[in-house]
Amino acid sequence: MISDTILIQVCNVSVRFQQYTALDNISLEVQRGEIITLIGPNGAGKSTLVRVVLGLLKPQNGSVYRQAGIRIGYMPQGLSIDPVLPLTVERFLSLGSSNTKSALERVLEEVGAVGLLMRPLQNISGGEMQRVLLARALLREPDLLVLDEPIQGVDIIGQYELYELIAQIRSQRGCGILMVSHDLHIVMSATDQVVCLNQHLCCSGHPETVTKHPAYLELFGARAGRDLAIYTHHHEQGKPNRE
Repeated sequence: MISDTILIQVCNVSVRFQQYTALDNISLEVQRGEIITLIGPNGAGKSTLVRVVLGLLKPQNGSVYRQAGIRIGYMPQGLSIDPVLPLTVERFLSLGSSNTKSALERVLEEVGAVGLLMRPLQNISGGEMQRVLLARALLREPDLLVLDEPIQGVDIIGQYELYELIAQIRSQRGCGILMVSHDLHIVMSATDQVVCLNQHLCCSGHPETVTKHPAYLELFGARAGRDLAIYTHHHEQGKPNRE
């Protein structure tokens, strides 16, 4: 019997595109209130696994369990907006929904994007765009947040702030979070469990365990393991700091 705290359970899933195997016998579980991060090189199958979780792609083998009535909020890697398209943040957040202006203002305040509501989407910064995309995902009142490269196009200070925000959202809302990241430094101190993919499941577990695993070190190199230890264990005023 599956626990009530389990939001998503992927069991022995394989996905093939003609002769190419994108995922081979992958299992993954996301529980309410925890942050799981998928890492791996380009072409490792991270986005394919996200599509399986979202129900956009049916695997050839294995099974996917989703908690009955689950609400999923999805934040894509990025958004390309035509510069001549007259689209404000308010209009963008309202697309396909019936949320009130006050509801939009509340969720923008939650993600630290107060004052953007009437701004043209084309005129906001990369960091502001990521916060708007996160706000749109939160408008679904999700049980599970799926974040695909949430720090894309954000500077190093903004990256840290976004990961802090994501952890805060988890704590306040009690939702589960499945996050995809290429970042190997800050993200390790902002997640509960790490799943390392390279078509197959290389290793998984607590960040400190994964960064010492031979499969992880083979993929990313021993230097990555040393750098991650520095980021994880040495802090200045609560923030990761390299020595």
